[in-house]
Amino acid sequence: MASHLKYISLSILVFQTTSLVLTMRYSRTLKEEGPRYLSSTAVVAAEVLKIIACIFLVYKDNSCSVRALNRVLHDEIINKPMETLKLAIPSGIYTLQNNLLYVALSNLDAATYQVTYQLKILTTALFSVSMLQKRLTKYQWLSLLILMAGVTLVQWPTDAPSSSSKEVSVGSRFVGLMAVLTACFSSGFAGVYFEKILKETKQSVWIRNIQLGFFGGIFGLMGVFIYDGDRVSKEGFFQGYNNLTWTVVALQALGGLVIAAVIKYADNILKGFATSLSIILSTLISYFWLQDFVPTSVFFVGALFVISATFLYGYNPKPSVNPTKA
Repeated sequence: MASHLKYISLSILVFQTTSLVLTMRYSRTLKEEGPRYLSSTAVVAAEVLKIIACIFLVYKDNSCSVRALNRVLHDEIINKPMETLKLAIPSGIYTLQNNLLYVALSNLDAATYQVTYQLKILTTALFSVSMLQKRLTKYQWLSLLILMAGVTLVQWPTDAPSSSSKEVSVGSRFVGLMAVLTACFSSGFAGVYFEKILKETKQSVWIRNIQLGFFGGIFGLMGVFIYDGDRVSKEGFFQGYNNLTWTVVALQALGGLVIAAVIKYADNILKGFATSLSIILSTLISYFWLQDFVPTSVFFVGALFVISATFLYGYNPKPSVNPTKA
């Protein structure tokens, strides 16, 4: 059963990662009548869905008892205000990151975004070394160098004709690149900070995600009314929402839960395999379906470097055993 859960969680991770990137990109570039949905409200809606899902999982873990659910939520969240407040920092950063991903995918094709976003491996590693005093193996340091080289090649300017000239690039490629790089740094810091909190306490991952979602909703609403307050007052909070928008929201809410499942049931090597498969699928679909990406030889070499780096970072060589004479 554990083996089945491992591969099921990894399959869902590949599906969620690939689908989120492609549907988010498609939803931000699709030409349609009426106002486009606000990414700031979509972030808030995703946080609310994540809270609902986590409450259901806590309810399930407590024998589907409403009384037990109330007791757990009261004891672990309300009665521990300082523990709950610790999640405000990573939650605020995750909210910023989620908004930046919409900006990135409004300005970058799905394939370039997917490969570049793997720089979060580098930022996570650096924050782990500085904040958690982790020691990286020589293979991990080598993988980080390969990763940087790969992302550099992917972003290397080319004179090859690109279909992105046909209105696919809604904004500036530079804006998209800055957004995804900032998201990489925020993801690395928030992820390590969250890991540090999880190791210091014994609260379940679902409870922690409820706390993250609570603060994420508050920070998200602040962003809505600061940046899109006028538009919300005129057209409504859910302006421009359709089935595709709700699909994006649901996939984004699913992301944190899937990562928690992968951490629980799988390992780094299989997670790297899932990430690599997601990059390949995003590239193929971006080229054949969305038609907003023309691959070049330089891009393929860079993508191969990034995929190799994800495998190498999770590689954990078994210590050699010296046989002793009887």
